[in-house]
Amino acid sequence: MPADLDEKTDRYGRMLADALEEAAVAVPAETPLGGAAAEIEEMAVSYLEDGRHFRENDDPVNALASYSYGYGWLDAGVRMGLFTVPDDTHLFTME
Repeated sequence: MPADLDEKTDRYGRMLADALEEAAVAVPAETPLGGAAAEIEEMAVSYLEDGRHFRENDDPVNALASYSYGYGWLDAGVRMGLFTVPDDTHLFTME
């Protein structure tokens, strides 16, 4: 059975919003890595906002793409150690 586009879009939007709430910058803001963390967070927030805009305008395909891109940015930042997340979270690909 194919995935339900509306359900998946809404789920990814919630996942990205939750991930942004859980992730905390782990490096000093005044360092180059702090700058990279700020840029990654800004990209993730921007993609969340874009996704919400697309969703409100009945464009679930572009909303899902936006949520996915934002999530990818944030997940990469977590993997690189730029953000800390709770140990019990299942929102990120951690070792």
